[in-house]
Amino acid sequence: MSAAGRERSWLFVPGDRPERFAKAAAAGADEVICDLEDAVAPEHKDAARREVTRRLAPGRRQRQPQGQGPGRGGGFAYVRINGADTAQYAADVATVAEAPGLRGVVLPKSEQVDQLHALIAALPRHARVIALVETALGVHQATALARVPGVHRLAFGSVDFALDVGARDEPEPLRYARSRLVLASRVAGIAAPLDGVTTRLDAPDVLAADARAARGMGFGGKLAIHPAQIDGINAAFGPTPREREWAERVLAAVREAGGSAIRVDGQMIDRPRVELARRLLGSGA
Repeated sequence: MSAAGRERSWLFVPGDRPERFAKAAAAGADEVICDLEDAVAPEHKDAARREVTRRLAPGRRQRQPQGQGPGRGGGFAYVRINGADTAQYAADVATVAEAPGLRGVVLPKSEQVDQLHALIAALPRHARVIALVETALGVHQATALARVPGVHRLAFGSVDFALDVGARDEPEPLRYARSRLVLASRVAGIAAPLDGVTTRLDAPDVLAADARAARGMGFGGKLAIHPAQIDGINAAFGPTPREREWAERVLAAVREAGGSAIRVDGQMIDRPRVELARRLLGSGA
């Protein structure tokens, strides 16, 4: 797995609602996605492109450390463009390809490697691509999509996928599809995938349960559609106090043992468990 990909929370903001951009940037999300696709009505697509262009304009950029490409903050953001088979696609790509504040692009309905190759070739070298998998064909092709050079992560469009296959948008019916994305990402050596949105906005307990389940399956983060969802996602994808305490005790015991086998809480701690403790603390020590 790549060293990058620790971003947990990814917040969508409609591209034609510039009054929401600053609020989205201040919500505490690891990444903000300006949306040109589902959140924007067809008659507002041109206006959305203009507003996103302003958002990613040079005057909104934050100064970056020398030698580094665009990072989070300021005018930097991802953009979800319209799908490769839509009439809006070419204009979207032309818009984002020239945007100095572009951090990356989310491609919806990712199904074919040729689509991703073409998109990556059209973007600046620093731009990351998130392949949003939302159909049966996309899930079937997940490993091939994840292996395309330049693809940073996969993301699961659970609502659209459920519609495509005629399933309920609930954890159990979609378990196989989610597992496919996790395995494909690991086989390809890219960052763990992002889980789909929780559509309930009035039930933080539902969001928390969804996020914990996604983390338990091997996802590395989750998409969000409202700023109120960010804290719950960030908490679910970080170690709990109990996990952090366990990890600290494991690593302390490893240091004291000097390489010998150890027991913690009555359990034998082997190399995978030590690695888990290091990951929980975000440490390579």
